[in-house]
Amino acid sequence: MTDSTPVAEQFKILSSQKRQDYISWDEYFMGIALLSAMRSKDPTTQVGACIINMKKRIIGVGYNGLPAGISDDEMPWGVREGNYAETKYAYSTHAELNAILNKGLADLTDCKLYSTVYPCNECAKAIIQSGIKEVIYLSDKHADSELNKAAKLMFAKAGVKCTQLNLGIKQLIIDFTADKI
Repeated sequence: MTDSTPVAEQFKILSSQKRQDYISWDEYFMGIALLSAMRSKDPTTQVGACIINMKKRIIGVGYNGLPAGISDDEMPWGVREGNYAETKYAYSTHAELNAILNKGLADLTDCKLYSTVYPCNECAKAIIQSGIKEVIYLSDKHADSELNKAAKLMFAKAGVKCTQLNLGIKQLIIDFTADKI
């Protein structure tokens, strides 16, 4: 072959059709949120979040955990029992807030936030203040809590669209075997 050989003839064409079993944008971004949740050291609840801009570029990711520089081994992980200062709630930062804080210099105006769980009222405040206009979530397991009701009210009044994602797939398998890439 020479440099004048047509490109189509220089390469063996394996298929003339695009792959049909690729994941959707929602599956991709929620997958990033789910993968982020796997970084959480919380023994009872692992939450992840992913923020994207209007060009479908990832702006920030986060998971629930302790602030940077605080040892996960030295702090309590207890839940709703005893002294508040002896539970995880006094120290843990939620995934949605971490994603906002991890955005660097990016502007979050009109962005979307994917979260594995519907945001609480405190995260709702940060989401609204940051300019995020849409929240897409998997679980609403705290739907009956007062904090969740407050979040829903704030989102409605601020015009933040909230959508529970019903995926066409149940799981994504990530295989780290190099020869399968």
